[in-house]
Amino acid sequence: MTKVEIDEGSGFCFGVVTAIRKAEEELAKGGTLYCLGDIVHNSREVERLKNMGLITIGHEEFEHLHNVKVLLRAHGEPPQTYEIAHRNHIEIIDATCPVVLRLQKKIKQEYDTNGERQIVIYGKNGHAEVLGLVGQTCGQAIVIEKLEEAKTLDFSKSICLYSQTTKSLDEFKQIVRYIKEHIAPNVTFEYYDTICRQVANRIPYIRTFAASHNLIFFVSGKKSSNGKMLFSECLKVNPNSHLIDNIEEIDANLLHNVHSIGICGATSTPKWLMEEVQRAIVGKLQDMET
Repeated sequence: MTKVEIDEGSGFCFGVVTAIRKAEEELAKGGTLYCLGDIVHNSREVERLKNMGLITIGHEEFEHLHNVKVLLRAHGEPPQTYEIAHRNHIEIIDATCPVVLRLQKKIKQEYDTNGERQIVIYGKNGHAEVLGLVGQTCGQAIVIEKLEEAKTLDFSKSICLYSQTTKSLDEFKQIVRYIKEHIAPNVTFEYYDTICRQVANRIPYIRTFAASHNLIFFVSGKKSSNGKMLFSECLKVNPNSHLIDNIEEIDANLLHNVHSIGICGATSTPKWLMEEVQRAIVGKLQDMET
């Protein structure tokens, strides 16, 4: 009998849980509720909340709204978003993750008090959280996505380094090490490990989980940065790991001659979706036996 196990440590982080709870509470009151961007990088969860009445909008549409309620997701927003809301009499339901909020305040304080320093953010260009962080510096912060990009920094000027909360801790340490080795002796380098520990701590656990099964199905939305990072960790320890978005992407050919199948996911992957994948796999295995 093939074992099909869900990783108990996978699923929504507390920031996403809070955002979805706030959305559900507001929707239960009735009336119209907008969400600025996908509430979570998972199309199935977005669809579930859409069916409850949540309307997802972009920034352009947001600028033209007046006298409505808009939920800000866990990723956070730049100051300009709050300015538009105030001007247009929009009631903000703020679900910004407290870890992200602290990071925004730290970067803003640095920008306001030390204008000469280069503020560098290790993160994904264009990611919602990173846009909110860069917004604290009036667009002046430098975003680097990998170690290679760190090599293009001006090491003759002081550097203050931060990280998007969901990035790899190992890669952050590599960037810190490189900057330390190349920064000019007459300038300063300060760095802040601002990676969320609830996310970072999942890495060793997900490695252990992936290594303990013959086959891994990693369930995640294709837009999830955290999903891509955690999936890459699965691949490092188990090459027979496969990224899927929904049950339609389960390849039944992979189920042959395996004794143990693991199902895990990103901080943006709902538990109910992993359970759905588990039921689908069990069903396919039963069909193969008959």
